[in-house]
Amino acid sequence: QVQLAESGGGLVQAGGSLRLSCAASGLASSRRIMGWFRQVPGKEREFVAAISVRGANTLYADSVKGRFTISRDNTKNTVYLEMNNLKPEDTAVYYCATSSQWGAVSGFYDYWGQGTQVTVSS
Repeated sequence: QVQLAESGGGLVQAGGSLRLSCAASGLASSRRIMGWFRQVPGKEREFVAAISVRGANTLYADSVKGRFTISRDNTKNTVYLEMNNLKPEDTAVYYCATSSQWGAVSGFYDYWGQGTQVTVSS
């Protein structure tokens, strides 16, 4: 059974930082592309960042470029999202997901976590 478990969400003031983690089990996540998405109620799920199998390549949404950093530790089957200079518009439920295809399209990702809430107060 494939499981992706996010953690690290919470409430933070604008300008603050959070580090999300996503632990994978039940699949060879070290051979899979990993990504982060976010969703606000009433809106479509939005791509945030992706990282290639060995971590050599990353992809970011323009809205987070320069503020967020995606990384992975394949020895721990874990992917991270370091979020700095957070803004109220970053408030969302953040999901990690895994894919065998590179890109920012949510349809490429076939396994998803349950999500973790990030709330940024102004």
